[in-house]
Amino acid sequence: MTKLTAVLSPAETTADPEALVTALAHQARTAQRQLAAMPSAARAAALRLAADALRAAAPQVLAANALDLEAGKARGLSGAMLDRLMLDEARLAGVADAVVAVADLPDPVGQVIDAYTQPNGLHFQRIRVPIGVIGIIYESRPNVTADAAALCVRAGNATLLRGGSEAVHSNRAIHAALVEGLVAGGVPAEAVQLIPSQDRACVGAMLTASGLIDMIVPRGGKSLVARVQADARVPVLAHLDGINHTYIHAAADPAMAEAIAVNAKLRRTGVCGSMETLLVDAAYPAPAALLAALIDAGCEVRGDARIAALDPRVIPASANDWDTEYLDAILSVAVVDGLDEALAHIARHSSDHTDAIVTDDAAAAERFLNEVDSAIVMHNASTQYADGGEFGLGAEIGIATGRLHARGPVALEGLTTYKWQVRGQGQTRP
Repeated sequence: MTKLTAVLSPAETTADPEALVTALAHQARTAQRQLAAMPSAARAAALRLAADALRAAAPQVLAANALDLEAGKARGLSGAMLDRLMLDEARLAGVADAVVAVADLPDPVGQVIDAYTQPNGLHFQRIRVPIGVIGIIYESRPNVTADAAALCVRAGNATLLRGGSEAVHSNRAIHAALVEGLVAGGVPAEAVQLIPSQDRACVGAMLTASGLIDMIVPRGGKSLVARVQADARVPVLAHLDGINHTYIHAAADPAMAEAIAVNAKLRRTGVCGSMETLLVDAAYPAPAALLAALIDAGCEVRGDARIAALDPRVIPASANDWDTEYLDAILSVAVVDGLDEALAHIARHSSDHTDAIVTDDAAAAERFLNEVDSAIVMHNASTQYADGGEFGLGAEIGIATGRLHARGPVALEGLTTYKWQVRGQGQTRP
């Protein structure tokens, strides 16, 4: 396998962070124009070659990952962090399979969003085009190197990848394999670049590279995302918190309510789609059984006074609990007096990520779906479905909770923008 650690000269890799990022971004811009001009089938074929190269490089990637794991243990990383970092043959095969899955997705580039002709004969159409150069800043999970690269290439974007220091060897090995395959497929090497420095100042340089980088996507913990959102001079696609609610309406089926609540909280507590607050309607007929199901499954329940009165194992909730993303087997639970109060609570405390209602009342469900202003709103389903793959979108670059450009799971379509094409026959404006 060709050793590819950077696409810069030795002099450029030793430059200061701002100069380094500027050089990489200029190279990415040039490469992106070439990439965008490639036929869709050629970009897809190049991604399949990249997946093949990643499979062939499995021994090198796993050896690099072993170095990261050893260093992580020495640094005292938690078991959860080490699990996110760890690759084995099965996980690496899954990473390669995900690249192929992205290659197989329908290409949004060139899609006609709408088209019409004005009375003066001018024909207008709006078409999807790549965003340009996308910066991905991420932590821990080395699979993001492959996922982000594949999504960006499929949508015709160049990308600058800046992974965390805990996965530096893994990221470099995965990147080298991917680029080898992409280049064999005709994609410029500079279309997918890994920042060849762990200097934290490189992150700051990316965040202020307005005009050079078109969009930043952070993937990591709250502190990373908060820093990116606070310091960026480049548009950011991200969510900060996943303070997700499930409202058990008075007309909820008790068996369904228990199954959804336990799954939404405990299937995987550390994902951004995990439920953090449960709202129980005062008229719901089986609140004690609902609490018991959660507590018996290993969940710590922090409740308001009416919830605490239902089960002695409930811990009194503090004011901060309603605004806390636990990412753990801990849940805030409150009783609400009807749909209006549930909607008001969610409006005050939701992070606009994912909120759900459980009910057999169709009118209540429709009102909830229409009035809750979150990126994802669900009826009779676990919030754990907040994932691009579950939406049928393939791999996702992340979840967005902002109100501009993209919301919810961001996949290929979210990595495009649009432009207008206007066709005339010599019209001049009077």
